[in-house]
Amino acid sequence: MTYGLKEDIANAIIFSANEIINSDKLDSHFPLVIFQTGSGTQSNMNMNEVISNRSVEFLGGKLGDKSLVHPNDHVNMSQSSNDVFPTAMRIALVMDLHKYLMPALESLESNLSRKVNEFEKIIKIGRTHTQDATPLTLGQEFSGYLTQLQNSIENIKKSIPHLSQIPQGGTAVGTGLNTKKGFDVLIAQEISKQTGYQFETAPCKFEALSAHDAVNVLSGCLNTLATFLFKFGQDFKNLSVELHEFLINDITPCDEMLMAAIQTIGNNTTATLGSKILEIYNNILSY
Repeated sequence: MTYGLKEDIANAIIFSANEIINSDKLDSHFPLVIFQTGSGTQSNMNMNEVISNRSVEFLGGKLGDKSLVHPNDHVNMSQSSNDVFPTAMRIALVMDLHKYLMPALESLESNLSRKVNEFEKIIKIGRTHTQDATPLTLGQEFSGYLTQLQNSIENIKKSIPHLSQIPQGGTAVGTGLNTKKGFDVLIAQEISKQTGYQFETAPCKFEALSAHDAVNVLSGCLNTLATFLFKFGQDFKNLSVELHEFLINDITPCDEMLMAAIQTIGNNTTATLGSKILEIYNNILSY
């Protein structure tokens, strides 16, 4: 609306978008599988079409009548799949990091820190390849786990500012063609307001929409975290089941953690290869 979209059309689009977000009423209208072009054009236009048709209904028009609300001219105004998808990915990642992962890691950090103090006077045998080596305290052993976790938390936190730089407003290739001056700054401010997390427009949209380096950095951090958790779980299994140092009634949580760690390590490989395919695709577009 700030840049000229009529208020009645804008309100209809807002209504339709909120209905998609808050209910499953229109879920059947999104039949596409996730395997498609790297820029997500099919899903982006699927969304535009559904919002357009629902907006037409909202305004009392006939379903499919694009003269009232057009999927490209109105719903997709000032946007492209190439800047929408990377922006949506970054928003989702930043929100999930703050809402789910970081609180869970901080809780684990607090518990491990408490165990370091609780176990500081318990002396045990340190091992290399499960063979007896030299003495240490159980608190010292746990301090290693704690430090690994703290390093992962710090690395993940460092990745967030780069993730928070969004390419929205760069449109197809980063030049901002078909949008208005200042749109990129204002939409970053609006997204920050609606999510409660700080986002800013990417200083170089050519990089932000043609590559996923910020996502790759985070994926690498999660991969490191996963390797720590895998070691942590395996150590506990060995020290309890095999060596009987710990009396643990249920070892199942260790197995669950190992499975999650292995999936995360696999996801990192997928993200690495996938981002390179998209980078090649969008670089070809730029030429």
